[in-house]
Amino acid sequence: MVIRTIPVLLCFSFFLSHQPYQHPIIENAQFALTPNLLATTSNFSREDLSAVMNDVVNYENSLTISAAGDVTIGSDDSFGYYGTFHHEVDQSGLEHFGRNVAPIFDEDDLTIVNLETTLTDSTNKADKTFRFAGKPSYTEILNLSSIEAVNLANNHTFDYLQRGYEDTVANLDKHNISSFGYEQLFLEELNGITVGAAGYKGWNDSAELREQIEHDVNTLQEQGAQVVIANFHWGEERHYHPNASQQSLGRYAIDAGADLVLGHHPHVVQGIEEYNGKYIVYSLGNFMFGGNRNPDDKDTFIFQQTFHFAFDELLEKKDIKIIPTSISSVADRNNYQPTPLTGKEANRVLNKILTLSDDIPENDIAYKDYSMDESIAVFSEMETSSQ
Repeated sequence: MVIRTIPVLLCFSFFLSHQPYQHPIIENAQFALTPNLLATTSNFSREDLSAVMNDVVNYENSLTISAAGDVTIGSDDSFGYYGTFHHEVDQSGLEHFGRNVAPIFDEDDLTIVNLETTLTDSTNKADKTFRFAGKPSYTEILNLSSIEAVNLANNHTFDYLQRGYEDTVANLDKHNISSFGYEQLFLEELNGITVGAAGYKGWNDSAELREQIEHDVNTLQEQGAQVVIANFHWGEERHYHPNASQQSLGRYAIDAGADLVLGHHPHVVQGIEEYNGKYIVYSLGNFMFGGNRNPDDKDTFIFQQTFHFAFDELLEKKDIKIIPTSISSVADRNNYQPTPLTGKEANRVLNKILTLSDDIPENDIAYKDYSMDESIAVFSEMETSSQ
């Protein structure tokens, strides 16, 4: 019996000694396996050994989430045709739009965006200034871009009234794109980790909204969510700094149990705050944005966070990336093809985001390190300031 169990212990010790990151849970992990080892007898089977080894090898797991901003795969009828999203579809095909970001999103476990359009053939419109719609066939753009989930809680979801909303949800379902927002929650197991998401229109920090946030976070956690993401459509258009309501709501969501807060609506990027060891991304800006043929500010970014687990416990390990991006692959107009930046342009957008983050009052974020390479710019390994 001793001879049979020693190889298991040696293998486990070797595996731990070669891990780049140690956590108290991991350091004591062999004690979690000890009952399995002590239960062995002279009849120790190959299946028992396999089960123990599986526990050892899979003691750590991770989940990588990518987030991007406003996706308007459509247009407003008042824009005409030339230079619009519809024109670009006819000229370049559905695969054009996500071509330069799909390789990034292919490598993650979940990509989330804010879908700021309807996908409907309905012609009955809301009485408002901008009313965005894309053809139902445009839903395939999300699949081709490797986008798996969308927030629908925004000010354009009902541009084509109730039918437009229902058509949008139905078309997303048809293409296996998950949607959430309002009272609809997202809950899915990915890579062995259960992730949940909720979406809100967060114009004001109200008691009613806070109650809904707390209810949704609790519901998701009770249903098994190990990571909870709160999405807010909030703030003021073309403002580069979050307002007081954004900051109070974002922090409240973290206090209520959210592990990450994602924001959109300003149509420009805003900074990132670290609060109680978790991140609030105040505005991801535009992304695949058919709402403007040629906006003055084409800067955006992809936010990525990898959540690390050991034996189903979330580790306090910070692992994020900021990928500076332009909403267009050409400079003189918007061709609706978001493209990661390189070189000086990547540095410029990265520094812009870091500066905006520094401007956020009482921000705990500290910059440990960031690196640039020839193909893509990333900012990673943010950690809580010791001050």
